[in-house]
Amino acid sequence: MKLGVALPMAGAWATPENQMRVAQTAEALGYHSVWVFQRLLYAIQPKGDYPPMPGQPWPKAFERVFDPIVSLAYVAGATRRVRLGTSVLIMPYYTPILLAKQLATLDVVSGGRLDVGLGIGWSEDEYDAVGVPFRRRGRRADEFLRCLKAIWTDDVVEFAGEFYQVPRSKIEPKPVQKPHPPITIGGYSPVVITRAVTLGDGFNGGNVPLDRVAPMVAELGKAAIAAKRDPATLHVVSRGTFHVHDTAQGPTRRPCGERSTRSARTLAGMWPPGSPSCSSRPTSSRAGPASTACCDTWRRWRLDADP
Repeated sequence: MKLGVALPMAGAWATPENQMRVAQTAEALGYHSVWVFQRLLYAIQPKGDYPPMPGQPWPKAFERVFDPIVSLAYVAGATRRVRLGTSVLIMPYYTPILLAKQLATLDVVSGGRLDVGLGIGWSEDEYDAVGVPFRRRGRRADEFLRCLKAIWTDDVVEFAGEFYQVPRSKIEPKPVQKPHPPITIGGYSPVVITRAVTLGDGFNGGNVPLDRVAPMVAELGKAAIAAKRDPATLHVVSRGTFHVHDTAQGPTRRPCGERSTRSARTLAGMWPPGSPSCSSRPTSSRAGPASTACCDTWRRWRLDADP
């Protein structure tokens, strides 16, 4: 298991100074990666609830959220080793050609450190704002992924689909990582698991009850075998908010090593009390048995509808 942390992306504490401090400190402490998420707007009268908080207003921090790609590009220039991850970018908010160009450039300027998490989102208000229909977003996402990978891997690109078109073209730069940066797919429906193993390189999720993590990874492994893929080659990104404790929290909880605990305290101390952005993103490069650290996780379950 490889540990990463979230960049300050939302609320008043999301500032360029804090983003730089967290990224550089995470790298100095030996963390594997830093991660960003995406939110376009805070709907005053939303058409739907924020899935982890049904019947409640959206989190106030969503009123002010930095752009994820710009944030990663900003810290990329001041770091050398730590990987840069998105968890997740909402595919229909872009066109494949635009996102392919932005992310390939980011992979080049960072020296091949990009991990790409993609999803379809849950906010109908944001879909309205970008002028994309909320219906059929799953079908649109499947085509988006096929087009994105063609742009990244084909010397001469030509794509004709139901939603996206690319005329016969040369499109560069290509990503440093070959055949392309790892693509993990976010969401929680069975369709997402299938998409993760057929069109992606693994799964991107989190904020789920701890007792659901291992079964979810097992489902991913079964889907991989059905798709004739080796489960050991898949990436799994699992987000979770943590609290550091001085003592073990029960027989099912394995204490962190001394260095890991000290590093976690250092980073946790940067977050203001109650900050919704205080989250770590444990990342595993293999779809094997799930591991747990000595931390409490918010038991939130986000359901992404995927018609």
